[in-house]
Amino acid sequence: MTELGLKQNLKQFILLVICNGFVGAMIGMERTIIPRIAEGEFQIEAKTAIISFIIVFGIAKAISNYFSGALANRVGRKNLLSLGWLFAIPVPIILIYADHWNWIIACNILLGISQGLTWSSTLVMKIDLAGEKSRGMAVGWNEFAGYTSVGLMAFATAYIAQQYGLRPYPFYAGIVVAILGLLMSIFLIKDTAAHVKNEATLSEKEPEKGSVFLHTTFINKDLSAVTQAGLVNNFNDAMVWGLFPIYLAIKGFSLSELGIILAVYPIVWGLGQLITGKAADKLDKKKMLVLGMLLQAIILVIFANAATYTHFIILSVFFGIGKAIVYPTFLAAVAERSHPIQRAESLGIWRFWRDGGYAIGAFASGILADNFSITTTIMAVGGLTLLSSFIIQIRMKKG
Repeated sequence: MTELGLKQNLKQFILLVICNGFVGAMIGMERTIIPRIAEGEFQIEAKTAIISFIIVFGIAKAISNYFSGALANRVGRKNLLSLGWLFAIPVPIILIYADHWNWIIACNILLGISQGLTWSSTLVMKIDLAGEKSRGMAVGWNEFAGYTSVGLMAFATAYIAQQYGLRPYPFYAGIVVAILGLLMSIFLIKDTAAHVKNEATLSEKEPEKGSVFLHTTFINKDLSAVTQAGLVNNFNDAMVWGLFPIYLAIKGFSLSELGIILAVYPIVWGLGQLITGKAADKLDKKKMLVLGMLLQAIILVIFANAATYTHFIILSVFFGIGKAIVYPTFLAAVAERSHPIQRAESLGIWRFWRDGGYAIGAFASGILADNFSITTTIMAVGGLTLLSSFIIQIRMKKG
């Protein structure tokens, strides 16, 4: 019988951590560059048009998250992971040679599909290996690898762009990362189906007989509270991703300064999850989620009134802490409240709504910024994040 636990599966667990680091790097490659390309090379001024690449990314990733969860038991986690990397390989090549904004849009559809398949697969496989007692820690390591890589690649590409221009050099690293990720998935990663079957035989929970989608999204109060918070969490991240490069440029920061500010919070977000992931296995998940969303809301309001480089760095640190508190806790809560056989599907549905937040957040933020101002948009999104924390407090049970 296949054993559960991080120590018993350490080699595969480490390989999956490295693999998700590559997954995160593919997002970081775009983080500081694309909004500047939109303004500088394609002369796009409307904020909604500029962040349209995030909208299509969010839609594509949300849909692929859903199907990766639904198909995980049928197709296999390893196969979905490898397929996701195949979608990633054309992305940096298109970004290098794109001569029209529509190519950037098409590229981000591919990136969204790739991220949904690869990130979901590495996440679910780590949870499969970890067993009941170490889910939060497993999630923490997964998200640490992914989001630390987002921040490091965002900084690296901003630095390269400052020295050598927006294209093509910042995207060469993406080609290397995509190829390494594919080779690792095919030749080194093993499927975890046997671990799932083992855990299912030990579980005292009964699988849901009705629609898992409705159960996760609306019926189960705990899962629905976590689902709405996941959507809002990525709603505000989409706003930061799309509008902050423009917002900080307006305030007079250089591309390298901008890159550091925007790299700090995902790095803190990633590193922090090494602590908060383990904490999610022991502490009250409801309290952690309320605290993390509340902290994000406060920081966003202060962001709208910040002025100096030092202010933005400090705020980015605390914004990253807020993200680090909620992220592994979200995933551990969903995994804990789902039957092992349905866990991948429940996580896929949660990630469907969470990454739907990218699309909804980018679209709404663009409209608000075009009709009011970026400052007003930041304040409004901060208010929405505050409301989300109240919903968790009211709807979710302790534990």
